[in-house]
Amino acid sequence: MRPAASVILLTTLIGAAQGLFVALVAGDALAGAAPGFIARASIAVVALAAAGLAASFFHLGRPGRAWRAAAMWRTSWLSREVIALPLFIACAAAYGLARAQASPAALAFALLGLAACAALFVCTAMIYACLRFLQEWASPFTLPNFALMGCASGFTLACALASTLSPALARPYAWAAAALTLAAWIVRAASLARNARLVPISTTQSAIGARSPAARQVSRGFTGGSFNTHEFFHGAGERRFHAARRTLNVLAFGIPLVVLVLAPARAWPLMWVAFAFQYAGLLVERWYFFAEARHPQNLYYQSVA
Repeated sequence: MRPAASVILLTTLIGAAQGLFVALVAGDALAGAAPGFIARASIAVVALAAAGLAASFFHLGRPGRAWRAAAMWRTSWLSREVIALPLFIACAAAYGLARAQASPAALAFALLGLAACAALFVCTAMIYACLRFLQEWASPFTLPNFALMGCASGFTLACALASTLSPALARPYAWAAAALTLAAWIVRAASLARNARLVPISTTQSAIGARSPAARQVSRGFTGGSFNTHEFFHGAGERRFHAARRTLNVLAFGIPLVVLVLAPARAWPLMWVAFAFQYAGLLVERWYFFAEARHPQNLYYQSVA
């Protein structure tokens, strides 16, 4: 599949926002985070999620009709995501405001926000996991991947914010971010190993109803490009494709894990560097996630793909 930049930004930005919100609620419940820190960090949650929502509009043919995307919520995971994302943003904003004012309603907003956060993780992942004809996406690893990577990046960002605004929380956040990054790395490695062993369900023979194993395509039947050739294949060469796999392991997992474990938690520039590397790696990882899905229609366009 061809990765869309808008969808890559949407899924990585809202994932980091969700992870940061979980980190704030956990820090508030377990370590008594200062209301000022919670309030300011909640602004980052809302900003990241809103930026992801804004990025999604660039993927729409007619952005003015975006509101209609929620109409099919009974059957569409995309429609459910469209509902869950604004709800999550509203709960995060209300939670930050309530904590800033020491309101007893903060607990209710925290619980509602966590519920919206979990629903959003499920909806976003299931948009892809429900597509059974794309074996790379229809995987038991898709939902854990989205959730763990979002939480890992969110906790790393929480560590960076805490090292600047609330140093006492920096080390607990650093250890939590390291554990989540390691867990995300293990699950992603298992997913990559699974996908490398996949055998395509469809073949050239099954596509045209031919029994002979010698049947092969020698032409796609036309000389120009089309929607099919543009949108259902990433267009990258094998060297670039495999380089992306190596890069995501280093940037998204390796470097942040080393920094989080070894660097002093109060060294705030290093914590921000760890988040920057991790987010860059997640952009590459999400590109790879979309690109590795082999659409069956490419059997017909294999002379191009």
